[in-house]
Amino acid sequence: MAASFVLGLLCLLFINGVKTVPSHQEVKNFQSQTFVAPETQPYRTSYHFQSPKNWLNDPNGPMWYKGFYHLFYQYNPHSALFGNGMVWAHSVSSDLVNWVHLNHALYPSEPFDITSCWSGSATILPGDIPVILYTGIDANNTQVQNLAIPKNLSDPFLEDWVKYSQNPLMTPPVGVEADNFRDPTTAWLGPDGKWNVIVGSWSNNQGMAILYQSGDFINWRKYKDPLYSTERSGMWECPDFFPVSINGTNGVDASVLNPTVKHVLKASFNSHDYYMIGAYVPETEKYIPDSDLTGTVTDLRYDYGKFYASKSFFDSVKNRRILWGWVNESDTPDDDIKKGWSGLQAIPRQIWLDRSGNQLVQWPVEEINKLHDKQINIENKILDNGSTFEIQYITASQADVEIVFELPELEEAEFFNPTWVDPQKMCTDANAAVKGRLGPFGLLALATKDLTEQTAIFFRIFKGHNAYVVLMCSDQSRSSLRDEVDRTTYGAFVNINPQHEKISLRSLIDHSIIESFGGKGRTCITSRVYPKFAVNKDAHLYVFNNGTLSVTISRLNAWGMNKAEIENKESFNALF
Repeated sequence: MAASFVLGLLCLLFINGVKTVPSHQEVKNFQSQTFVAPETQPYRTSYHFQSPKNWLNDPNGPMWYKGFYHLFYQYNPHSALFGNGMVWAHSVSSDLVNWVHLNHALYPSEPFDITSCWSGSATILPGDIPVILYTGIDANNTQVQNLAIPKNLSDPFLEDWVKYSQNPLMTPPVGVEADNFRDPTTAWLGPDGKWNVIVGSWSNNQGMAILYQSGDFINWRKYKDPLYSTERSGMWECPDFFPVSINGTNGVDASVLNPTVKHVLKASFNSHDYYMIGAYVPETEKYIPDSDLTGTVTDLRYDYGKFYASKSFFDSVKNRRILWGWVNESDTPDDDIKKGWSGLQAIPRQIWLDRSGNQLVQWPVEEINKLHDKQINIENKILDNGSTFEIQYITASQADVEIVFELPELEEAEFFNPTWVDPQKMCTDANAAVKGRLGPFGLLALATKDLTEQTAIFFRIFKGHNAYVVLMCSDQSRSSLRDEVDRTTYGAFVNINPQHEKISLRSLIDHSIIESFGGKGRTCITSRVYPKFAVNKDAHLYVFNNGTLSVTISRLNAWGMNKAEIENKESFNALF
């Protein structure tokens, strides 16, 4: 069945005609671009994925193929700002940490994508055939969905892609405006043998996941109703739809459908990535969430800081689902132009369903640990009221820090006011300088010696009527003495019970980004930070307690981080 399906698809493609993307010197020779020296660019990261220069945004089509992880992403080859002429840049890795930049996979060349090649996804068809569905912007600025396949399936780099000459496969349906129809998901195979894919949209004041189905991956028909729609969102960008196991942390392929899985439906809107957990009913092609989107702060988010347009994929080698997310800048467009670049990708995260079944857990992929350098270990250190303890002997500007806190006086926590419903407002109103009983306590990252610049990632613990409440904050109010940068403070609740579980925090610090994971990955907050003085060797790292009650560092492990190798293809060829 698999062989006949693939043979039929390939025959259909080539019978109808496939156009090879022509070479284009300015766009194709990506690997020849100049790499920026970090000494003159204090905000470039050392182990996060960045392009050598110019604008970067959405991760596209991540997958594993013939020994390599592939990451495609939105890229503007002409500017450090977003604009027309967007391409699918392409990089590969054997370990999700060290990357090689290749030639661009897709760029504007045909009537169906002549203005831009926007976001989409990769699907591995039977027979290990990767294909791409992506949004093209045509000459009329209409968003249409297109197909591309590798030119040479024996090439593990998949450097050359060809576009189906009969593109587009999907155009905006009746009732959907031309600029509200984009970002197809990874396809999944239904029990009826049909392929299914979601396209994000907005129509009749509803954000929606429009469902398309196909028997051959070429001819797609819109299903009569959306898989899900809501009036409590904006335009659905970069939707994602995938199963998660209810029995463990292993990931599963997108087409798995049985009683051992639930389904996650995610959409990007209002500058955040929201998701729901629920049941997929293929008989009626409906998604039934355990809890609908409400349009309030109670909706589940992947990350409560800067993290958008994410894309997940099933890693069949290690049986895990991996999540990529775009992290944009927090300084001005003029600063981006001056730097010559904008945007980066968060560290890839393994994701799985929490034991409660109510939310997802996220954790940096294990491969990031291979960059660990010198380690500092501390155990059973008491932090009294006003204590500040410096973590020394590691590189504070690029570090990985894991802390576990014990709360010996938990019963003395202050009472939680039930009118406090917005955690971000709580963190803004009571920043790291405002004393409570249990908290604020946590980490001061990218700080100057005198603490005039600092980013505080901290917790506050409250006693509710029936349970304790754990608040996690990323306070950027004193992160920089540069007035022009955004210093928004972020906050979220952590779904843990401190009576039965210690309070844990892991933070990945990398020059201008801090990714923090609270409660073993139940709550994630990513911040962009641009200190004026706490850069490179002048950055410091502290643990602090500004609450009136003492807390104990049960265990602290901190590592300086080595630099990831993010190279051009010529350097890679010299190694392999």
